[in-house]
Amino acid sequence: MAVLCVAGGTGQVGREVVRLALEAGHTVRVLSRHVPSPGSSTHHDGATYFAGDVTTGVGLDVAVAGADVVIDCLEGQFGKARKQFADGGARLAQAARDAGAGRAVVLSIINCDRSTYPYYVSKASKERAYADSGLESVVVRATQFHSLVAMVFGAGSRLGLIPVFKGARFQTISPADAAKAVLEAAEGPGQGARHHVRTVGGPEVLSMQELAVSWKAATGARGKLIHIPLPGAMGRYLRAGLNLAPEQKYGRETFVSWLENGRKTL
Repeated sequence: MAVLCVAGGTGQVGREVVRLALEAGHTVRVLSRHVPSPGSSTHHDGATYFAGDVTTGVGLDVAVAGADVVIDCLEGQFGKARKQFADGGARLAQAARDAGAGRAVVLSIINCDRSTYPYYVSKASKERAYADSGLESVVVRATQFHSLVAMVFGAGSRLGLIPVFKGARFQTISPADAAKAVLEAAEGPGQGARHHVRTVGGPEVLSMQELAVSWKAATGARGKLIHIPLPGAMGRYLRAGLNLAPEQKYGRETFVSWLENGRKTL
């Protein structure tokens, strides 16, 4: 069994990583900004939570101390904080290296390096920070989460209109399945290369129309499906199918089964 430090361990994927790691018998340290003060810690459900902030570097050394693997599930923030996303990754990678960790595992987004959408650009920059860190690193690129399209549908339905982006298909994956892939990367043998990228996708490729119909049926939401073009970088990314990896299906939980399990929105 290993000592794992999970940054972003309270997010939608991070908390699943923590849960799976504890079930597997690992010792889990969680880096969180929600612990009251730097250097302090608290215990919850078998994991130890340490205060720290990757944007400043405060508390990182304490959180990663003794970790065999550091797992970065930080989802980042929009606006000005996003510009510090890659810098935060670099700080965490350096702290992991200084602490003698054997590996870092980073959660990222499929083909983020082929998009000009700002948030995806920040993800690609973060990947490069780990690649340049000198630490063995594994990037797990996942397709979009079930919760993303559910959130889009939910936001639209409040206005009575459920958006369906023209030309868009999705291969959504559940956060739990993405977490399983992340933990596998943490537990597995070395990849030979210093930096390795793995892509995992959901079990089905569906049109946004099909997803919207399923979401309406499961939630009972009212609203008219409206087909609209999605402009800009994200629209180009989706229309080019850069969010799909049909040859790399990994997840088992479909969008419908995720909905049936009650996880309709974040």
